[in-house]
Amino acid sequence: MRITPSLLNADFSRLADEAARIPTADFLHMDVMDNHFVPNLTLGAPVIESLAKVANQPIDAHLMIADPDRWAPHFVEAGASSVTFHVEAAAAPVRLARELRSLGARASMALKPATPIEPYEDMLPELDMVLIMTVEPGFGGQKFLDICLPKIRRTRAMLDKVGGDIWLQVDGGVSLETIERCAEAGADTFVAGSAVYGADDPSAMVEALRDKAISACAH
Repeated sequence: MRITPSLLNADFSRLADEAARIPTADFLHMDVMDNHFVPNLTLGAPVIESLAKVANQPIDAHLMIADPDRWAPHFVEAGASSVTFHVEAAAAPVRLARELRSLGARASMALKPATPIEPYEDMLPELDMVLIMTVEPGFGGQKFLDICLPKIRRTRAMLDKVGGDIWLQVDGGVSLETIERCAEAGADTFVAGSAVYGADDPSAMVEALRDKAISACAH
């Protein structure tokens, strides 16, 4: 069970310090938004490059951008260990996943809440991770969408059929109140932003979230 806190909810003027506050995190989740694919503008490759030089955790770059086929490889060069592109925005997702892997990064495909997983079953072996969005991408702090739980279950069943070590990540409204449902549905990697950075002790919250996810699957 991996916890990958989103720095979207951190203090952008102190990103290195904010990363240092969560030594218990498995990855740092960086939300890249371009104000085209989603109605928000955040950060780009130069910020990830700066953070990668000082952070102890690997960086998980979530690209909510138009034309990821063109831009995603730049984020590997900037230092991201895992790069997630949205399948709704990719012109050639298989080719892009192979390119990311060839550059040495983990290739991940994200789906918005209303995007079904079924059309992409055949390309799952090309991926290292699938990200199911449990809110509409664009802004942090949104309420978790329970309607996405059946899709998480269907995706887990597909990944089990494919075999190998493909992670299943959820992003959006993940908290102590919702993480158990996600873990029971089959997710093993969790993005939490406001839950972590809104806590008095972000590092302890990361551990609490991980413990909740583990216990949900122990029953």
